[in-house]
Amino acid sequence: MSWKKSDAKEQKILFIADWLKEEWSMTELCQHYSVSRKTGYKLINRYVTEKEAAFEEKSRAKHFISNRVSSMIISELVQLKYKHITFGPMKLRNWLIKNKPEIKWPAISTISEILKSHGLVKPRKYRHKIPPYTQPFSDCSHVNKTWSADFKGKFRLGNTRHCHPLTVTDNYSRFLLGCDGMYHPTLKETKRVFERIFYQYGLPEVIRTDNGTPFAGTGIGGLSQLSIWWIKLGIIPERIDAGCPEQNGRHERMHRTLKEATTKPPKKHLSNQQRCFDNFIHEYNHERSHEGIGNKCPGEIYQSSNRSFPSRIPEIYYPSHFEVRKVRSNGEIKLNGRRYYLTELLHGEYVGIEMLDGEQAVIHFAKLKLGKINGEDNRVMRL
Repeated sequence: MSWKKSDAKEQKILFIADWLKEEWSMTELCQHYSVSRKTGYKLINRYVTEKEAAFEEKSRAKHFISNRVSSMIISELVQLKYKHITFGPMKLRNWLIKNKPEIKWPAISTISEILKSHGLVKPRKYRHKIPPYTQPFSDCSHVNKTWSADFKGKFRLGNTRHCHPLTVTDNYSRFLLGCDGMYHPTLKETKRVFERIFYQYGLPEVIRTDNGTPFAGTGIGGLSQLSIWWIKLGIIPERIDAGCPEQNGRHERMHRTLKEATTKPPKKHLSNQQRCFDNFIHEYNHERSHEGIGNKCPGEIYQSSNRSFPSRIPEIYYPSHFEVRKVRSNGEIKLNGRRYYLTELLHGEYVGIEMLDGEQAVIHFAKLKLGKINGEDNRVMRL
């Protein structure tokens, strides 16, 4: 879809004005002006770099004329592409403008044609589009609001052993906080990685994961030993719906780039593979620009959290009107002469009980609501 010919300039001005208000989602904005999301993003990118000139019609003459681009520039582009094989024309140009601003670099379309002429562009595979997630996300307001964590998916190293990469990103800045390969995705190894990241960058408010181990369990509140530790540190565990990876779309998109850059081919030993991961982290954070953050690199936006990792786990406090109960070794609590089963994972922990009207109550573990109880039976119901 394209802009209406009769008043295209006026439509573009109104589109940018509405975009700057930040009152509409990109999908709603494009639907309102009857243009595709690709067309909308193209205008926004032009406006960011060209300001008012973005509203004027551009010449449709061919951009790439080979004899007008010097061999030095072509050689520079080809060499940089070999160095950063996952970079497309826009990211290559952003990198060159940032690191070699004294040279006038060709337009993105020209760079694309140069790469094609050297056989450095792979044809894009058709992908079925996933319907957009309609619920508001809690991770778009500031850095360290929400992190995403996941195991990318095991792959076989050259020594035939499987590598399980654990990745953690900040959703606002796209900053890759860690990518650690391990032979076995155990609780001990996973917790060790998070301890290192917490020491280095501080604590987030929320960590979003899928429903797999060791992030979540099948019991009440989806608790696991790892998520209980996060909750005690003041971090809220947030889980995407089963079978809905698009709810963690930014993180999943990073995984696609990670796979392309580090596992083709895989290294022979885990130590060699980890060095490859570490190099990717530096490139991803400090050299690879992202359209979603104004063509900046994540390292230009991210700042460490002002919530440092404590040397001791802080105590959990509940409001004065809560009833406080200690979870027994069998996973039960007792209230008003009745026993209610929660989970053995909370053995020795204190939960808060918020009494409602009648004999109903809500059970809290720190900031997390675990479930609801009714005095008429001994079951804990999900909220």
